[in-house]
Amino acid sequence: MNPASPLTLEVDGLSHAYGSHQVVRGLSFSLPRAAIGCLLGPSGCGKTTVLRCIAGFEEAQQGTIRINGREVSGAGATVPPEKRRIGMVFQDYALFPHLTVGGNIAFGLRGERAEREARVAELAAMVGLSAALDKYPHEISGGQQQRAALARSLAPRPDLLLLDEPFSNLDVDLRERLSAEVREIIKASGATAVLVTHDQQEAFAMADEIGVLHEGRIQQWDTAYNLYHRPANRFIADFVGQGAFLPATAVNARELEIELGLLQGAAPHGGRSLEVLLRPDDVVHDDAAPTKAEVVHKAFRGAEILYTLRLESGRKVLALVPSHHNHAIGERIGIRLDVDHVVAFAAE
Repeated sequence: MNPASPLTLEVDGLSHAYGSHQVVRGLSFSLPRAAIGCLLGPSGCGKTTVLRCIAGFEEAQQGTIRINGREVSGAGATVPPEKRRIGMVFQDYALFPHLTVGGNIAFGLRGERAEREARVAELAAMVGLSAALDKYPHEISGGQQQRAALARSLAPRPDLLLLDEPFSNLDVDLRERLSAEVREIIKASGATAVLVTHDQQEAFAMADEIGVLHEGRIQQWDTAYNLYHRPANRFIADFVGQGAFLPATAVNARELEIELGLLQGAAPHGGRSLEVLLRPDDVVHDDAAPTKAEVVHKAFRGAEILYTLRLESGRKVLALVPSHHNHAIGERIGIRLDVDHVVAFAAE
């Protein structure tokens, strides 16, 4: 370990192929100490391969990987997985069924018995399993198994924690609650972590920084806010969050015109044909607004309803509206724009 290094993880120019199929292409990113990073993307984009290369389960064919300033994969040599000081939380938790929760947490610990027992008690308290230490994995819930696997990975105080789709086996409500809990546990432990997931909400709930992968490359490494509101390209705009694109015309250097009115924003791409991204929160329900749109679909979300609205042109936009405004399919409602900043791309 190099205490002087501000970065726990550095991945530089990583490439990996399976036969002739190139999965990861010159991928680079770094992660500061005690940060939680996420590799987010659809199936087949290369995110799990990157995680396996960091762990040492796959050999990086090009590029270097450093953990706390120590090169664990590169032109010089490859450090085996068991010597990389990495903790791993697998998709299926991989708890040992013949060991109790306490036995699972203690599995990777060395040293005096009293020291091991103190560390198990500390981790069990941190993850809320103090009362379940004598139970076996089949005797506890899926959420508790998740937390036991996390405690076991944190017990040896690894330099880096890797989580591979850790919530995919849980139902939606439990997944949402646990993602927030796991973030708090990781932060309380002071660990640096990398999460791999295809679930945006999971990434948003857990990560400080997120890298969106497409065809083996990171398209943008940024905060959740910037990925949503300031996507770097059309792929990210389509993949992250929900929204609709409307054709736009550059009126001048600082104004764009769309079907719903004028927008203040610089016109990119030299005035070529443009499309503007409208998120559901950019379209505001306003009964007094002169512009009307037809409700063609509605998705009730408790406090809010996500409406799909058809404009006069036939194009559709989305609007997120407080659920006490409960409009029927086919009803025409007033809408207006409230766009904080314009996101525009060349028309496809």
